[in-house]
Amino acid sequence: MRVWVLPVALLALAGCVSHAPPRREPGHPILPAALPAGLPTGQPTGAPAGRPVPAGRDVDCGLLKCVALTFDDGPSRHTGGLLDLLRQRAVRATFFVVGEMVAADRHGETVRRIAADGHELGNHSWSHLSLTGLPRRAVKRQLTHTEHLVRQLTGVRMQVMRPPYGSTDARVAAETRREGLAQILWNVDTFDWRDHEPAKVAARAAHARPGSIILMHDIHRSTVKAVPAVLDRLAAKGFTFVTVSELYGNGPVPGRTYGAR
Repeated sequence: MRVWVLPVALLALAGCVSHAPPRREPGHPILPAALPAGLPTGQPTGAPAGRPVPAGRDVDCGLLKCVALTFDDGPSRHTGGLLDLLRQRAVRATFFVVGEMVAADRHGETVRRIAADGHELGNHSWSHLSLTGLPRRAVKRQLTHTEHLVRQLTGVRMQVMRPPYGSTDARVAAETRREGLAQILWNVDTFDWRDHEPAKVAARAAHARPGSIILMHDIHRSTVKAVPAVLDRLAAKGFTFVTVSELYGNGPVPGRTYGAR
């Protein structure tokens, strides 16, 4: 299990462990009726000044060997270094962000940069609870609190989400459909949450095939260290790096669950 430190006011988050049982909390989470005090309010602020959002790309993954790199559980103190690496390689990825982590990031600088650098933002809930164990209203609030905060900070209306632990059911699917979000799982797990060894992470990522969605976490320094080798190995095989929505052309369908193209 992965551990990191957040301000005392925030709850500790568990990692996206695909083979571990979902973390069960006593009772149901208590979420505020509105965004926590001190967070931005009003109209979306858009991208930071001086860093224009890159223009959209015309990528046909029906013709190209595409692969989608995805990073969960951030933003964290390691995300900035990861963004530097991706910018150097002109690579775009999808970041599934946790609302509490976005709120903990000073002025939302990291999530703003994710959007401004042309990466895709996805909803990973507010506090990383297993959604299948929550009542419908709590599921809705886990999604909408994160959606509202990210939209206020970046102007982005997220189109995709990843259920914590990959745990979903028909009820969660129905709620994500109502919120206009497609559910994105994965078919390549690098197990970076378990093995903090860059070489192992890169070797597992190299098992990707055309249309794969690769699971990683930007809360680990070891994962960031693995990324150059991940990019090198996949590029050598002729892969084009795309966001999840680019992988599916017109975009994935809200409520539907995807594990690979």
